[in-house]
Amino acid sequence: MATLSDGKRIVVKIGSALLVDRATGQLRADWLRSLAQDVAWLKGQGKDVVLVSSGSIALGRGVLGLPMTTLALEQSQAAAAVGQIRLARAYEEVLEPHDITTAQVLVTLEDSADRRRYLNSRATLEQLLSLGAVPIVNENDTVATDEIRFGDNDRLAAQIAVTVGADQLILLSDVDGFYSANPNDDPAAIRYETVTTITPEIEAQAGDAGSGLSKGGMKTKLMAAKTATAAGCAMAISEGSPLRPLFALENGANATWFTAQSDPQTARKLWITAMKPRGSVTLDAGAVAAMSRGKSLLPAGVTAVQGPFARGDSISILTPDGRPIGYGLTRYSSHEAQIIKGHQSTEIEELLGSPGRAALIHRDDLALS
Repeated sequence: MATLSDGKRIVVKIGSALLVDRATGQLRADWLRSLAQDVAWLKGQGKDVVLVSSGSIALGRGVLGLPMTTLALEQSQAAAAVGQIRLARAYEEVLEPHDITTAQVLVTLEDSADRRRYLNSRATLEQLLSLGAVPIVNENDTVATDEIRFGDNDRLAAQIAVTVGADQLILLSDVDGFYSANPNDDPAAIRYETVTTITPEIEAQAGDAGSGLSKGGMKTKLMAAKTATAAGCAMAISEGSPLRPLFALENGANATWFTAQSDPQTARKLWITAMKPRGSVTLDAGAVAAMSRGKSLLPAGVTAVQGPFARGDSISILTPDGRPIGYGLTRYSSHEAQIIKGHQSTEIEELLGSPGRAALIHRDDLALS
């Protein structure tokens, strides 16, 4: 069974019911401070941490005096607008004493469905993590409509785990794992310690029960597990209500771990390889040698561009004699690539008229054969 000590990049999903007291609509400040201790503890071990946090609507509805029932879309958006600023400030206040910088990242389903926006989100999160910050991610409920919503933060957390190449996803929940039946209804229900494969039988055992503040049930958690494990990310469902829930998980608290099907790097390479290439770039011998050593592809090493392709598309990578050696997700369109090919990265701004990224294809977006 996995443990947090195995993880290098960990995404933690926090539900509304953990953050906000249902009776009062107020933030559970003591619990949040204990979570900050856990984040500092993980960061002290050199791990990257991303928090996917619910709570903005639950906080905002109390401030606005909205009922604790299902809200209309415009009421939810208003509550999110009021609650989000309070939520971000609360995280900043509890993590700042640990010398941890926080960053607010608001996303919608479109950001993962559109490849260009997905790459933008990924680059931003990667940069924040490289600078030691802890991104606080939430769905942008102030603008998302029902048609473009993730709908629950379990799915969002899984998508963020895939986006940042996390090797562990922790869903802090109001239950202590995945059971063969709803333990509140069936005293004979058995909690799984480990799930290696999500079979139809496992799926049939999931119910929709959830708290009054949260949208997700066990079915959405299984959907999240499918997404995460297929991308090489192990996932745990653990009860989040005790103080220091991550420390408790590491020290034997009840949980169910879903086993990753590979590692994040391998899974990402397979995903890139499976895409249909939209064009190609031909490299000089120096660029081929550099990439074989794990370097990114810079414009200076490109001798020819065949398109058309758009930013975010998969393209073939060819040797000087036209032999394909892999695929990659391009950070520039074919038109832009034509302009900057053979040039140094420091010349990109002058050539394109705006600042650009140094690499044409980043090494994390390469799948070499």
